[in-house]
Amino acid sequence: MPAPTQLRGLSVAPSGGPADDPYLQPQTSLANKLGRVLWGLVCTLLFRPSPRPLHAWRAFLLRCFGARLGPNCHIYPGARIWAPWNLVCEDVVAIADEAIVYNPARIDIGSHATISQQAYLCAATHDLHDPAFPLLTRPIVIGRRAWICARATVLPGVSVAEGAVLALGGVATRDLKPWTIYGGVPATRLGERKRRP
Repeated sequence: MPAPTQLRGLSVAPSGGPADDPYLQPQTSLANKLGRVLWGLVCTLLFRPSPRPLHAWRAFLLRCFGARLGPNCHIYPGARIWAPWNLVCEDVVAIADEAIVYNPARIDIGSHATISQQAYLCAATHDLHDPAFPLLTRPIVIGRRAWICARATVLPGVSVAEGAVLALGGVATRDLKPWTIYGGVPATRLGERKRRP
């Protein structure tokens, strides 16, 4: 067996190539990769440079890539959508600038829900106990009138019920109950929210 090589003082064993290294195995299909490349080009050239008020234009572009959006969705030009074809929004959904929708799995967002600046909806992780470190995807559901505040994170497989609030910087590691306010890391119940009709 060849001797390990040195890389900035670290001992690195030689690899037999991509076929032997599970880290180098594809985690998504070729069609998915091509779709994301094309979406990346459209996003760079047409979505991000669009003026902030042109919500209908950005919704049109997202629908061209398979997003299912209800009327009056306000998705701002700085929002980062990983896979439009895995995004489902009811009517009057807002996704702010710098919000990240990382959706290798489907993400559903209910009517009148708000995803604030730099919020992170993360629908995938890796199996850290498997040496191959495979991608694990789990859908996320954001209920109607829910609010994911700035810099808050929703982890894979979590459902945020109707009217729930995840406060600034909170991390939802499990389902959030209706009309309840959560905050912290991991998010815990802080109080009740007044119900709206």
